[in-house]
Order: sequence, then C-alpha cells, then structure tokens
Amino acid sequence: MTDRNQPAPATERAAASAAPFRASSGAAAPPESAAASSKPVRVAVLGSRGRMGTRLCALAEADPRFELTCALDRGAPPPDAPFDVLIDFSSPEASALGLELALAAGAALLVGTTGLQREHLERLRGSADRLPVLIAANTSLGVVVLRHLVREAVRLLPGYHIDVVEAHHAAKRDAPSGTALLIAQAIADGGHELALERIHALRGGDIVGEHVVQLAGPGETIRLEHRAVSRDLFALGALRAAAWLAGRAPGLYAMEDVVGIRQS
Repeated sequence: MTDRNQPAPATERAAASAAPFRASSGAAAPPESAAASSKPVRVAVLGSRGRMGTRLCALAEADPRFELTCALDRGAPPPDAPFDVLIDFSSPEASALGLELALAAGAALLVGTTGLQREHLERLRGSADRLPVLIAANTSLGVVVLRHLVREAVRLLPGYHIDVVEAHHAAKRDAPSGTALLIAQAIADGGHELALERIHALRGGDIVGEHVVQLAGPGETIRLEHRAVSRDLFALGALRAAAWLAGRAPGLYAMEDVVGIRQS
C-alpha cells in the first residue's frame, strides 16, 4: 500500500546507485566454475590497501583454494601475473580501471565498491556480454538471505508500515547505504514501494554495519535484523562469490545466484 503523498520511492535511488536485486545472464552458465576444479582460483584485488582490500588479500593468501596473484591500487603498474577473477573494492572512480583490467585478462569481474552512480553501473552492465560480471553492494551471504526474508514478509503482510534503519562507522560516505537501497528493492519486490524518507541512516563510531527492517501492523511489530561484527564476513562472502564466478559464461550475475536464491 503506497501513500500518494509520499516522495519518490527508494527504489528509484537504488536503480541509480546500487546493483539490482537480481540480475541474470542471458547465457547459460557452464556446469562447473573454477571453484569446482582442483586448481586454486587466481585472484586479483583492486583497492588492496583499503579496509576491505587488506582483509581480502590476507584471507585469500591464507586459504589454499585461492592464489593471490595481484594486489593492485589505482595508479600502480598494470598486473604482470594472470588471474581468473578480479575483485574490485576500490572506488567508483576506479571502477573503469577494474573493468579494463578484467577485460584485458579475459577474467571475471566482481565489483563490491559502494556508491556507484548510474554511469558506472551502465558501463559495467554493458560489458556483461564480454565477461562474467557480478555487482554487489554487500557481499555478506546473510544479507542476501535477509533480503529474501524481507521480500516474503512484505508479500505476506500487505498494509504494514515499513521502515529501514541502517548504521555504519563515521567514515562511511554514502547514505543511505547501498545495502539499505537493496533492501528497499526487496521491499518493492514484495509489493510495497518504500519512500526514501523511511530509510534512516546513522553514522558514528566504528560500527561495521547494521540493518534493521521493521514491519508495524495492528497489535504487532516484526523486526528482521542483520548485524555485522567483523569486516571479514564481507571479504569471505566476496571470496566465495569470486570462486563461484570464475569460469562462468559472460553475463550479469548477483549474490542471489551464488547462494542459490531465485526470485519468483
């Protein structure tokens, strides 16, 4: 149920600054990805000196299923070693570089950078006929499941008042978060257009990431919550997605594909 007087829905903002709730490839994926082979997945990380990049590199080096062949940053020399998948956690401005490097290497591309604008997304999506691309504002497997649960709750409880509250560390620039906008898209998929003013963004301290979806109805309130206690969960999710993506057919994929959730 949508209030005629409410401002533009949050889904319009999500379309401009985050990946869609689910994107699929027109081409069929091969039965096996690189993760299914005995060889480790060769990984390149763009933005290797950032918060996420540092943990990605450390976790990839500690996991025998992966081989970290390139740790890259903007302005650094081009990679001199082959890789199967490039994981980009740099910046919106550097997203073109990540795409260029992946195309040159014939590798898959996983983009976890937040704050992407429409022009960045159009460039990435437009390349999906040449390489496998996965755009994820949040690589947590739990957040993927949260969005699925939110969509079902909204579908089953029409007419309930819905709010999203997200909290992050003081240094996070984008607000609302890309994850909050993806949750808003899940709410829309459930049949309710959420006004942008119903997404409440908090910034402070060193909060890794918290998202709460509240559905308030007659005589009851339901809250669905995801709380990140370590940035490693995003790095681990990105590595799992990278292993799944490497060797896939060209196309546009989403974290839902990695987990095995299909939108009905």
